[in-house]
Amino acid sequence: MTARLRFGMLGAPEDEERPAPRSRRDWIVDGALFLLAIVVGVATHADAVEHGLEGALHVADLIGGAALCLALWWRRRWPFELGLASAPIIAFSSFGGTAGVILLFTVAAYCRWQQAFLVAGLQLAAAPIYHAVQPDASATEQYVVHPLVTVAVVASGMVVRGRREARRERLGRTQAEQQLRVEQIRYGERARIAREMHDVLAHRISLLSLHAGALEFRPEAQPEEIARAAGVVRSSAHQALEDLRAMIGLLRDGADGEAPQPPQPTLAALPGLLEESRAAGMRLNADVRVADLEAVPDSIGRHALRIVQEALTNARKHAPSAAVDLRVDGAPGKGLAIEVHNKAPVVAAGATEIPGSGTGLVGLAERTTLAGGHLEHGRDEHGDFHLRAWLPWPE
Repeated sequence: MTARLRFGMLGAPEDEERPAPRSRRDWIVDGALFLLAIVVGVATHADAVEHGLEGALHVADLIGGAALCLALWWRRRWPFELGLASAPIIAFSSFGGTAGVILLFTVAAYCRWQQAFLVAGLQLAAAPIYHAVQPDASATEQYVVHPLVTVAVVASGMVVRGRREARRERLGRTQAEQQLRVEQIRYGERARIAREMHDVLAHRISLLSLHAGALEFRPEAQPEEIARAAGVVRSSAHQALEDLRAMIGLLRDGADGEAPQPPQPTLAALPGLLEESRAAGMRLNADVRVADLEAVPDSIGRHALRIVQEALTNARKHAPSAAVDLRVDGAPGKGLAIEVHNKAPVVAAGATEIPGSGTGLVGLAERTTLAGGHLEHGRDEHGDFHLRAWLPWPE
């Protein structure tokens, strides 16, 4: 607790993070400021020597100014501490005057306004001492130049700090809005899945009722027909229970009394989807290694078809000229794997991402997770896009 309090009083504010490692731009700026402090400090010190600066004060001026210039390399890490240390040095060092001004600006740009005012006050208090020990100091410099420069530097630093805080707040709001949007997408995807499951469940129960009614009203049917109808009833009841289990916990919106929609397409509709994409001009290479698409459970086939559909839609949207490779493989007990790959088109190199893109993939990830599978997508080192999904396929 004591260390935290000391850090909040003497260092950067507790609500701010320490500066990140220097970027290339930071190195250039810090190097330029270091050279500026050296050049101006040497010129100022040479002028002081011409006006009679000598002896121990000459040596102290050089050492203190050089130390303050070197301290500029750590100004981002310890702005307030170095600002405090600059006050006694600029009280006698003409060499360190420019470095002291730079450190004051850094304090105003990175620390609280109380800390900036404290450092500025200490530097102004050092002006009379400098005027007394330096042979070339003038009253105009002490009473006019130093106060005006100090006020201008502190004001400039506080403006920079205000802009940085405003930019950080905008970034925080943008991230919060993006997170809210992702949550809304996930909720919408859950609701959409619930509607699909509701519709398919109603379809299965209606089939079950139909076949049960046939058994009830045709007691004279042949044993083979009765056994076949009973098998259909058993299969439909089992699948209906599976769909119902998957639907529990999901939300379903929509007006009360809304009529059930027709059953959603399953993986059996994949050939038609592929032909439709090829007819639209897509160069599509499909490798479907599932022997019987209709054998894939509907609860899994709906998700698989939706994944393929979204992947092909994204390929048409973001890489219309690129060829697309699709691979679908799986078996009962092994799971159903979907892989989609397309190369990045040359015309898209360096292009910015379309605003709002990726929301469909968020929905697919949520859909896949709810189904008990997993989904990965992104670009590789060559810029090509890959999508891999795996869905459970029970035996």
